[in-house]
Amino acid sequence: MMQNYSASDLPAPLKKALENMGFNQPTPIQAQAIPLALSGKDIMGSAQTGTGKTAAFCIPVVAQLLVHPEKTAFILAPTRELAMQIRSVVDDLTHETKQLRATSIIGGADMRKQKKNLQQKPRIVVATPGRLADHIRRKNIDPKQVGYVVLDEGDRMLDMGFEKQIDEILAQVPKERQTLLFSATLSERVQRLAQRYLKSPARVSVGPASQPVAKIKHSILPVAKAEKNDVLLDQLNSRQGSVLVFVNTKWGTNRLAQYLQEYGHSVARIHGDRTQGQRNQALQGFRSGKYRILVATDVAARGLDVPHIAHVVNYDLPKDHSDYVHRIGRTARAGAKGEALCLVSNEERGLWNKISQLYKLESLEPLARPKSPSKKLTSKNSRMPRRKFKKKAKSSRAWA
Repeated sequence: MMQNYSASDLPAPLKKALENMGFNQPTPIQAQAIPLALSGKDIMGSAQTGTGKTAAFCIPVVAQLLVHPEKTAFILAPTRELAMQIRSVVDDLTHETKQLRATSIIGGADMRKQKKNLQQKPRIVVATPGRLADHIRRKNIDPKQVGYVVLDEGDRMLDMGFEKQIDEILAQVPKERQTLLFSATLSERVQRLAQRYLKSPARVSVGPASQPVAKIKHSILPVAKAEKNDVLLDQLNSRQGSVLVFVNTKWGTNRLAQYLQEYGHSVARIHGDRTQGQRNQALQGFRSGKYRILVATDVAARGLDVPHIAHVVNYDLPKDHSDYVHRIGRTARAGAKGEALCLVSNEERGLWNKISQLYKLESLEPLARPKSPSKKLTSKNSRMPRRKFKKKAKSSRAWA
């Protein structure tokens, strides 16, 4: 098992890049996965979110490509945001060498520009499955030199319907390759995928699969559905730090973001109908601190790595209880602490019961409501809301 990067057998340019990145000691998933990957084994890995999984496959891929200059790599991810995030890690790891050029191939971006980038023969292609399959069909890329394939968030790619595209891509890649599959959950579908494409894989697992990170403080607030906006405002005003708010629908995301803006909060939003440029701008602004709050659908639940997220709020509970872990895993990254809050309406009580039983949260005490609710910010720049967003609360009492 790898103890530290400086004393490892990694190529010198890679060790220098890791030093520049402040990577000294590997995380548990990195310590287990990297030596196995460097030995040439296929890997099926699972780990709690926020444990350094991206570096666990990027580091050995870069190391192998430096040793084998004739080979290339495909890294597949389910969402554009995750693909771009992986690309950023790859860029940092290859900063000290000119041998490795990387490119991103994602949906929603300019196809002609991507084709031009592929003509420069990058050694690492980070891609979403649909767009990469499209480029292979158009013969914009030759997959015959691919020696390494990474399937990140395998469960999510299957959930999003990418199985056909994965099959199509891997059918074009040489069978003599190394394949690394990482997934938050090892469902039967994921294991069937591994059986098809991995050869005698080594199993790597850190922590209980699909369990929330231990350093996250969980809270619930029983609330009438019509009162959620007011309660959320009170919570935002009483908490410090950046906040990621999850909403189940695109329309609800737009509406809530506008509502919060009208009370003076700095808010960005992300959902599937926003252009890639808009999504990039929102993420960049959230990362830089321009926006304190990011309101998003589940497009942001997987892979979003913003170290400073202090709070994750489930404005709506996820319809699929397995998404709960991925949502709240956006806080408490890399050993930090974080808080997760669920606003639970009467209509969502059944969903909460399933989530709490599955993740052993039954003992949570409902959070006390603020005694003196104040919807407006104290900032002089706060604006009064337009009245059309103010709705009268239903008379039904939230469950206790």
